[in-house]
Amino acid sequence: MKKFHKIIQAVLVAFLLAFVFKSYLFASYVVDGESMEPTLEDGNLLMVNKVVYDWQSVDRGDVIVFHANETEDYVKRVIGTEGDHVAFQNDVLYVNGQRVSEPYLDELRPRDGRLFTTNFTLEEVTGERVVPDNHLFVMGDNRRDSLDSRYFGFVSTESIVGKVDVCYWPVSQVDLQFK
Repeated sequence: MKKFHKIIQAVLVAFLLAFVFKSYLFASYVVDGESMEPTLEDGNLLMVNKVVYDWQSVDRGDVIVFHANETEDYVKRVIGTEGDHVAFQNDVLYVNGQRVSEPYLDELRPRDGRLFTTNFTLEEVTGERVVPDNHLFVMGDNRRDSLDSRYFGFVSTESIVGKVDVCYWPVSQVDLQFK
């Protein structure tokens, strides 16, 4: 009987810990769509760290989940943080006038002679010269097929759910790093 009591205690503690982790520390999300290919594919299951930005700031290159509206959450890559000037010229990202490498795009970038990311400046697509305070400029990795800040504008840092830490399904695509 004593052994059975310990097993029940262990199971209850495990459920309690799982509830705390799921409710307050991590969230699970399913990728819906192709806007983050090849980094993330439609149907991938993600583990999102909900507390990381309580201890550190959002960095360019982070893959985040945020509330796009009351019913939808999007997963995108941070391209510009507050105060940044963002521009694309001839498929090259420039942040604050400095060329920024995007090696995560190499696998998807077609060799068809067309621009993968159309030329633009932040001012042309948002009307602002720089990313405003407490906001981000985000884009999907599949630049030709992504609904992102070029279309819906800046993302408020208050709408961030968390940082994508792990892609855990399907097993053949498990990944722990998204930069």
